[in-house]
Amino acid sequence: MKTSQLAIHETAIVDPMAELGVGVEIGPYCVIGPNVRLGDRTSLASHVTVQPYTTIGSNCRIQTGAVLGGPPQDTKFHDEISYVVIGDNNVIREYVTIHRASGEGCTTRVGDNNMLMAYCHIGHNSRLGSGITMANYVGISGHVVIEDKVVFGGIVGVHQFVRVGQLAMVGGYSKVVQDVPPFSMVDGRPAKVHDLNVVGLRRNGVSAKTRADLRRAFKLLYRSNLNLSEAIECVKQEVDPSPEREYLLEFITNVKFGFGGRQLDPPRR
Repeated sequence: MKTSQLAIHETAIVDPMAELGVGVEIGPYCVIGPNVRLGDRTSLASHVTVQPYTTIGSNCRIQTGAVLGGPPQDTKFHDEISYVVIGDNNVIREYVTIHRASGEGCTTRVGDNNMLMAYCHIGHNSRLGSGITMANYVGISGHVVIEDKVVFGGIVGVHQFVRVGQLAMVGGYSKVVQDVPPFSMVDGRPAKVHDLNVVGLRRNGVSAKTRADLRRAFKLLYRSNLNLSEAIECVKQEVDPSPEREYLLEFITNVKFGFGGRQLDPPRR
């Protein structure tokens, strides 16, 4: 069916309970389930599957073979109603998978203006911010939080309950089993902090003064012989306050309340 406002290929299957915005395009052999919402001007290439209880915002571009809203890979899931919510202006490339949450009424959430390249996977109950770039074959486990403007190299695996702070950069082939501090460059198996993401900070308008302060903070936290508590106290004394400094210290301090270097991971008893 084609009108001035909607274009659905004749081979696509669209459930009558799906809600389609203005200017939506649905390509050949797509399957759109019930209780799905597609925002204005969002386009789906061929063979895209959008399963029930999935909401996709406006101006998204979803490429061949993506499966959005599939049931979680979680033995605790028992067909309860849960959700995927994807924001606006996202590019979701070939064969990306994003799973619904586990738990009645819970949501897997993706923000705006993200680029998820081919074969990436977003696990159940994860929350992604905005402006994130994931190269091919990034695998995000369940209950992961990725904050704004993070960049992932290809073939990265992220353990469940990991939190990745804003403007971090994760090198390709990394094994991420602990939280990734904001503004950091991490790499390796397991991933370790290597440096401050100076280029990312500069591109996002962080002042030269604040960048220099953060570099001093990183040296104290990751290049001194101080333990973490001592390093945090030194940062408080030697580095001028700023929103970036406070966010970094809050992030690192909270790690100790979780398990295995993951602040979101419930402590073991």
